[in-house]
Amino acid sequence: MAGREDQRRGVIDTSVLAAGIAGFKSSRAVRNPSASLLRDWLENATFTWLVTEDILSEYGEVLERLNVRAAARSVALIRGQARFVPITKHVEDLPDQDDAAFADCAESGDADFLVTLNPKDFPQSRLRSKVIGPDDPLPRRTHSQKPRNRRLPIAKKK
Repeated sequence: MAGREDQRRGVIDTSVLAAGIAGFKSSRAVRNPSASLLRDWLENATFTWLVTEDILSEYGEVLERLNVRAAARSVALIRGQARFVPITKHVEDLPDQDDAAFADCAESGDADFLVTLNPKDFPQSRLRSKVIGPDDPLPRRTHSQKPRNRRLPIAKKK
């Protein structure tokens, strides 16, 4: 697995992957923010990409459905470079339960961010990971291997 333990950790929604691959029009030129994010990850290892088998399956299915020529090769590249996350946490009440694999991966993997083109599908109030678009700066990792605590309501004294 590429990356260091203190490196930023992120989950990439399928919408960003598909748009990014579509934005690779030549070996060097990129045509959209999703393609720039992917190119930066490929060339500079800017973050640790977190995945599960469910996420990789969705990537493959969607890229095949979109007739992406390099679908299998793209998923194999991600599989070889990403960090697999065991799911230990589940995010409830998402607007689209089909996105649960991504939210669960982000929460279970202590991701710093989740990149999507559909932020309404990932309400920030339900996630500790910052929900960002592909053109947003990657959040800094402010902790290392320490679980983040959710703020709990403080009980009022009687």
